[in-house]
Amino acid sequence: MMLAAFSTDPLRWGSALALCGGYLAMCLAIWRARAPRATPQPGSGEADWLVVYASQTGSAEYLAGQSAATLRTGGLPARAVCMSDLADNMLARATRVLFIASTYGEGDAPDSAARFAGATMAGAPDLAHLHYAVLALGDSSYTRYCGFGRALDGWLAARGATPLFERIDVDRGDPAALTAWQQHLGRLAGTSDAPDWEAPAYGDWRILERTVLNPGSAGAPLLRIALAPRAGALPQWEAGDLAQVSVPADPDHPREYSIASLPPEGRLELLVRLQRRPDGSPGAASGWLCQGATPEDRISLRIRAHARFRLDGNAARPLVAIGNGSGLAGLRALLKARIDQGKGDNWLLFGERNAAHDFVCREELQGWLAAGALARLDLAFSRDGGPAPYVQHRLREQAQELRRWVANGAAIYVCGSLQGMAGGVHEALLEILGADGLDALSAEGRYRRDVY
Repeated sequence: MMLAAFSTDPLRWGSALALCGGYLAMCLAIWRARAPRATPQPGSGEADWLVVYASQTGSAEYLAGQSAATLRTGGLPARAVCMSDLADNMLARATRVLFIASTYGEGDAPDSAARFAGATMAGAPDLAHLHYAVLALGDSSYTRYCGFGRALDGWLAARGATPLFERIDVDRGDPAALTAWQQHLGRLAGTSDAPDWEAPAYGDWRILERTVLNPGSAGAPLLRIALAPRAGALPQWEAGDLAQVSVPADPDHPREYSIASLPPEGRLELLVRLQRRPDGSPGAASGWLCQGATPEDRISLRIRAHARFRLDGNAARPLVAIGNGSGLAGLRALLKARIDQGKGDNWLLFGERNAAHDFVCREELQGWLAAGALARLDLAFSRDGGPAPYVQHRLREQAQELRRWVANGAAIYVCGSLQGMAGGVHEALLEILGADGLDALSAEGRYRRDVY
């Protein structure tokens, strides 16, 4: 009866429809407010928050990914982007940007931030619309500690941008500083349940073999150290990756070494130079690895991907490998990876002190050359005299040949000491290829460096 009466009364019918419609609209509004926001995946489309990283060995890139993930946990659309991929108009459009900036050498910008530091920061854009924060990564043993991160912070403030909170400086991965950064992100995202940023645990390794590569050298001993896990299978890594070693004398500050071998060789190999302190005592890490540790000792080691020094898209390109000293470790792995794939268009330029004592890995390199696995091997021994004592001099001698290799698509990889070699090689490349040419190689990922 009520249903019949209700269905035949137009006024009551209209009122009921209006009531139902209002209820449904209220439910939809509540659902929209409570439902997680659709968030873009890293590297896709626009985002309310940008996390811009300037990384040399991958630490800043890793932290940027973790930072973006924390913001997304709180429902904030966020993505991480390398500073080298930061388009000119992105800062003009952005409103909230977190910068994670490594410092390279004595206060310089990393390679991935060279264009930004040289061009964008040389300008004077109006950034009054921008809110930002800076996480500066560095090493307090250098005079210009966190130099690039501090310069970036100062430039942003001078351009009118507003800090979300004060810059945080991180000394060699200091956990307390990283925790402070994560707490700030949690407050920005409105969440306290973001997962901790735990780096991979160290594994237990042992030394299989130690070989002095330069007996009789006037320089410090350079050792080839072979390691393996104390238990379990050998982990995987790629040519260009790094080994982090935590040593008993300084466990809070792990040292990083280029890996010289590939997993199919059945061992992880490092080339380690024995360092001496001013008082003559051995360095905490190199002394432990080169002298102190026995085959029975536990070596705490973990592998870290070094994306900016992997072959990746350059695997099929001709390779020009340039380095000195222990830098041969990273170059050796890259060359071995290409040789194992049947690629013989490889050119190695390597420098050391004396040919008689410092021609490290002589038999292997000469064997590769004889077999056609190396197309060229150019050596520079600084203490033997001659018109071209350093690798940068060899480059200038072979300028026309280098231009030919680059024109044929070659990639250039540099590994070794920052002081002297890397700077000298960079200057030589600028002279040979021009600033625009070298910038273009960098932008294409065809000029990569792992220097220390």
